[in-house]
Amino acid sequence: MADQIPKSIQTHIPNVARMYDYYLGGKDNFPVDRRAAERALEIAPEIRHGARANRAFLERAVGLLTASGIDQFLDIGAGLPARTNVHQIAPGARIVHVDNDPTVLVHGRAILGKNENVTVVEGDVRRPGEILRHPDVRAAIDFDRPVGILLLAVMHFVPDADDPPGIVATLRRAVAPGSHLVLSHLASDARPKAARRVAEIYDRASAPLAARTGKEVARLFDGLDVVRPGVVNLPEWRPVPGAAVPYRGVAPYFPGGVGVVSGGG
Repeated sequence: MADQIPKSIQTHIPNVARMYDYYLGGKDNFPVDRRAAERALEIAPEIRHGARANRAFLERAVGLLTASGIDQFLDIGAGLPARTNVHQIAPGARIVHVDNDPTVLVHGRAILGKNENVTVVEGDVRRPGEILRHPDVRAAIDFDRPVGILLLAVMHFVPDADDPPGIVATLRRAVAPGSHLVLSHLASDARPKAARRVAEIYDRASAPLAARTGKEVARLFDGLDVVRPGVVNLPEWRPVPGAAVPYRGVAPYFPGGVGVVSGGG
């Protein structure tokens, strides 16, 4: 089996995309990922719930964007393919998945790349200008029309030194009015000590974790018109009618929201 794994894929250190896949119950992970993920779950069992809530939020948010007329998506930090992917939620839309992880790129091109409306591009959220200038991105996305930008569970892997608010602002300014930005981000308010201990595990993985406070996450939406109910813990963002909402009303632990670009972007 080992000789079938591309050399660019590291199997000796935990990989954050594969750990997330494990939380979701996927099979695209290795023993090193599962061991690290289980250590994190021992500290914070709610991580598994958070990962699934994040995926459900993606589905609801993309559904909202599609209903609003968005038919092209730029999914940055896309992660490994899941059971339900953007092109299945928004059939017929043009989608560009961007990631810098070799594991994600290999699986994405093998699985998602079979769809004629899906493009998989290597790029790093920390360098948004390079993503926006990428020829495959420019070929797939018409930036003169509204775009759905997806930043799901990726900005908490961007350290302060790389200016997360500046990254979001660069993306916001690059798209047409009426574009929507969907963002989710781990927050440390609810369990700060646990957040620090989990971050120590991720310090030894493929990307360190930078959990921020709920207020810091909300500031990433500056310059956008945030749709109701605002930036809230993911299960509280427009839940399916009749669905149970766990941890309702607690401090921010995994907030997210949707912002609309108005005026000149």
